Amino acid sequence: MRIRKIFSTVVLLLLVGIPFLLSAQSQKPLRLAVAGVSHAHLHEVIVRMDRGDFEVVGVAEPDEQLRVNNPLRKKLDASLFYADLGEMLDKVKPEVVVAYGSIYDHLSVVEACAPRGIDVMVEKPLAVNMEHANRMAELARKNNTLLLTNYETTWYNTNHEAYRLIKQDDEIGNINRIEVYDGHEGPIEIGCGKEFTDWLTDPKLNGGGAVIDFGCYGLNLTTWLMNGEKPKSVYAVLKQFKPDKYPKVDDDATIILEYPSAVVQVMGSWNWPKGRKDMHIYGSKGYIYQDTPTSMRIYTNRKEETVQPSPLKAPYNDSFYYLKAAVRHEIEVAPTDLSALENNLTVVQLLDAAIKSAKSGKPVHL
Repeated sequence: MRIRKIFSTVVLLLLVGIPFLLSAQSQKPLRLAVAGVSHAHLHEVIVRMDRGDFEVVGVAEPDEQLRVNNPLRKKLDASLFYADLGEMLDKVKPEVVVAYGSIYDHLSVVEACAPRGIDVMVEKPLAVNMEHANRMAELARKNNTLLLTNYETTWYNTNHEAYRLIKQDDEIGNINRIEVYDGHEGPIEIGCGKEFTDWLTDPKLNGGGAVIDFGCYGLNLTTWLMNGEKPKSVYAVLKQFKPDKYPKVDDDATIILEYPSAVVQVMGSWNWPKGRKDMHIYGSKGYIYQDTPTSMRIYTNRKEETVQPSPLKAPYNDSFYYLKAAVRHEIEVAPTDLSALENNLTVVQLLDAAIKSAKSGKPVHL
């Protein structure tokens, strides 16, 4: 009788205590470290630092000048900055690392983090080529760690509303054409810093020019909308309209994907008259024009309507809310998700094919 009572008490404590501990853990700020500070998207960390959902516990940057002169120095104690990534990881023991160096450096970040059981989120795209991407995926899978890729467009209300209208409501019928437009006037033209443009315009450190920088957005969204399906072929034209500014890489990319049921045109450029990240999706009975993050046009039943969809709910409305929920296992990252490893392996495969196609002048069949 006494043993049964003790057993019941233990079970009760477990039932009450475990959820409480899990809830308490989820309330604690995410222990986050930064690898590299040369990426202009580093401001995404800085503008969120005072929210309280994460705490920057360490920063690794091998370049001494950048390590001393970067925006994070104004927000953090100098003792949190390290020259060596491995030393920083071992001393501060973060839950996750966000990578803000060159795309080429993504591999070395995962090589340092995955064996230590540390999750990683990189800025888009996942890798400079499939050799790097496959190695990164191998490390993440072997060590059971998350490897996420962050795109600005993942957090657009209109992209998710378009997906819902197509997949759940069958609003425009079967997709038969997608056109994606991404880019701006050029990184130098819009005033990106030298520490950023030095590697962004380097074919080794970035993997290419506009094709990598902005072609990846459309490939990511298309792979999502096509349920992870890969196209039959990839054909691309890469141009240098401003060789005086970008002598080593393309500054304009047009990528055509042929699917059994659809044709997709992805246009990434450093030559738009103004910045844009919009998308046109055509179906068998209508179309959706995703014009801005918050406004879209829907054409069905021979009538076009402008819609401002409701804001996304946390944690799906913000990259760092999402990151915390994923790292803490509060949400599941599905293979088809915009941030997922599987989606972004396909993105890099298509980028590789686009670059090969542009060099040969012929479609690359997958």
